[in-house]
Amino acid sequence: MSRAFNFSSGPGAIPEPVLTQARDEMLEWSSARASVMEISHRGKHFIALAEQAEADLRALMAIPSNYKVLFLQGGATQHFAQIPMNLAAGASADYIVTGQWGQKAAKEAKPYTSVRVAASSEADNFFKLPARTAWQLDANAAYVHYTPNETIQGVEFHDIPDVGAVPLVADMSSNILSKPVDVSRFGLIYAGAQKNIGASGLVVLIVREDLLARCPASIAGIFNYAAHAKEGSMLNTPNTFGWYLAGLTFQWLQREGGLAEMGRRNADKARKLYDYIDASGFYSNPIDPAARSRMNIPFRLADEALDDAFLKQSEAAGLMALKGHRSVGGMRASIYNAMPMAGVDALIAFMRDFAQRHG
Repeated sequence: MSRAFNFSSGPGAIPEPVLTQARDEMLEWSSARASVMEISHRGKHFIALAEQAEADLRALMAIPSNYKVLFLQGGATQHFAQIPMNLAAGASADYIVTGQWGQKAAKEAKPYTSVRVAASSEADNFFKLPARTAWQLDANAAYVHYTPNETIQGVEFHDIPDVGAVPLVADMSSNILSKPVDVSRFGLIYAGAQKNIGASGLVVLIVREDLLARCPASIAGIFNYAAHAKEGSMLNTPNTFGWYLAGLTFQWLQREGGLAEMGRRNADKARKLYDYIDASGFYSNPIDPAARSRMNIPFRLADEALDDAFLKQSEAAGLMALKGHRSVGGMRASIYNAMPMAGVDALIAFMRDFAQRHG
């Protein structure tokens, strides 16, 4: 068997050099004489790993010194609830809803704060972003939450919205590390690891230090971001393998040229695939071109009766996980950092051949 090009939306592709190194170090990591999964998270070996991973992430993202970097658990979904628990402090919170993950974040926050949907593109089937002139932001909100990239709908913000003095909170699960970003524009950034960082089960959270003062002592310590920050993300046993794999990914990104280079590659990959879809006459993408995602590209065939044949034949051709989300149907190609241009080229070649045979 040979590895396929993995277009899964998540868990997504991991860079092959990262997987190769993890394989080679599985039984004996560094000088620990054991697997990284077998050693104490409080021992000197793992502490050094953790510190290096944080330093590498800080360098990659140019994270200012007044931000804490946490390596947590629970997946981004847990933090849909945990963020208002920590930051709302009795105030309402504004949510910008541009797809199903934004909807879910707002829903999960409701038990812990008064949620205001300050803008939504649901009426447009989430095919575009809500016009900024229509956003109804509350200057007294605890924070403004948005999803820079919607994995299901394939919609992405290509700039950072200006929300004034209110802290901006971003679920960057599906586009973190895909290009440079000005961290200082945010109050809090969080991301599940399973798309551009590594293995599922790890969440990276970057939070401005002053916001940690909002974390109420009344909530259990395990949910309290300030408590996790105080203990260096080791309040409880962390996801040691996920942390290790994230560190390898950060090093791979550095070797590949950093986030500026990732941004260039990702723009080139997305442009090539969108250009083919738009010109094909057989495939289509419904998203407003100004809001198209670079990470997740949904597309439909001219005849949906061909969907099953497309999926079976693409799988046989070594192109896996192209089925669209069950709620929207069609196809979806997720082209995260680990997807090489060769994978996009192989997909386009297959799509062209399939269209010629079935058009």
